[in-house]
Amino acid sequence: MDKKAFIKALDNLSEEKNISKDTIYEAMELALTTAYKKNFNSLTNVRIEINKDTGDIKVFSVYTVVDDEDENFDPDTQILLEEAKKQIKDIKIGETIEEEVTPKDFGRVAAATAKQVIIQKVKEAEKESLFNEYKDKEDELVVGIVSMEDEKNYLIDLGRTMGILPKTELIGNEKIEMGSSIKVYISKVNTSQKSISVLLSRKHYNFVKRLFELEIPELSDGTVMIYGVARLAGERSKVAIYSTNEKVDAIGACIGEKGSRIANIIKELNGEKIDLVLYDKDPQVFIQNALAPAKDVSVMVTDEKKQECIAVVDDENLSLAIGKKGQNVILASRLTHYKIDVKTKEQLNEEGINIK
Repeated sequence: MDKKAFIKALDNLSEEKNISKDTIYEAMELALTTAYKKNFNSLTNVRIEINKDTGDIKVFSVYTVVDDEDENFDPDTQILLEEAKKQIKDIKIGETIEEEVTPKDFGRVAAATAKQVIIQKVKEAEKESLFNEYKDKEDELVVGIVSMEDEKNYLIDLGRTMGILPKTELIGNEKIEMGSSIKVYISKVNTSQKSISVLLSRKHYNFVKRLFELEIPELSDGTVMIYGVARLAGERSKVAIYSTNEKVDAIGACIGEKGSRIANIIKELNGEKIDLVLYDKDPQVFIQNALAPAKDVSVMVTDEKKQECIAVVDDENLSLAIGKKGQNVILASRLTHYKIDVKTKEQLNEEGINIK
């Protein structure tokens, strides 16, 4: 490969792998320094110079100027002040002086020796570039293509890398088709010496949050805010929302005209039920709202510090407040961060607890 082709190849590599040219040239210079010292038994300090326009490579031995009386003088790395002044009259102790020592066949020998080092440096730089790109996407929703499947995972093509979607992170028993487009949540980006791994999820509660942000314009402009999400993937989610504009109905905005917005989200969640809960600064009101579809709920905060409360309902609303397999009260508790004990008035009277 001639010099111009060599430079063009490096430029193409930079563009293709999204790695800065400076990073590639620094890797080249380090590799060539190693190659020179190994092949020419050099003990000197060496500087490699690569002309980025012509592809010419030059090798310079670098010597540090020391006092003429220095008892620890090392001729391989140092030069006495008296000798240095013969080349540069006003040079001072501590400064450096260089001598070109480029061997005639250095290009051939160095290229062969440095090849593996350069490949490794490029891999490292590419991995760093990937990590920097995807670490900023952690906690975000992305779209990928279902590429491969093994016993435990799906591999999702995200463009520059593959994401890992464990089958345990799917929504219930959903089926995924190879080659299909799929929305996924980036839950974690890990890096090791050998590779970068992007962990994906559709089960994570923030997957629901990101779907809402994608579908509801009022969330993007800040008119409607999400306070929190509690989720039992594949079964039910509770999403606490509120409006920053008194003229905007937060729940109505999320439902959309004829239920179109919420319907799109439910479709992506494979029919998972969604309860829209109006957030309130008053924990009693918030807990009442969170226990819907139960009605006529009275809430007593029994321990504000420990965030414990009793929710009082009549017999007709007891099963609704608790929910199937306790789902409703579990999600309400997660959403409000309160331990909720659901009781009927009769149960409280039996326990000797009086309510006002």
